[in-house]
Amino acid sequence: MGAHGILLFAHGARDARWAEPFERLSARLRELRGPSAGPVSLAFLELMTPDLPGAVAAQVAAGVSVITVVPVFFGQGGHVRRDLPLILDQCRSANPSVEIRCATAVGEDAEVIEAIAGYCLRQALV
Repeated sequence: MGAHGILLFAHGARDARWAEPFERLSARLRELRGPSAGPVSLAFLELMTPDLPGAVAAQVAAGVSVITVVPVFFGQGGHVRRDLPLILDQCRSANPSVEIRCATAVGEDAEVIEAIAGYCLRQALV
């Protein structure tokens, strides 16, 4: 069995600086996983590259056999509910020997909500 990759899936924007927090998140995940774990990479819905099929293809070429797509969206809006499943179907069809999983949007996780609430409280106390 090959490595297990993580793909952070974000919306994308015209301004390249928009991706900086996602790049930091990706780097932190690589640091936490260690050098022998599978790849961690970014993919974007629009306006930036790579797109999700391209990022999946790159991980497959690197020998990954399981990929977990993590939507780094605050909620389960139209892109996550409508667009992402269609793109995932494309990726699965193009890579039938690879297991492609999908997490819920990060903003739906209770620990993420707690972390953001803590941040907001700290900002209010400054």
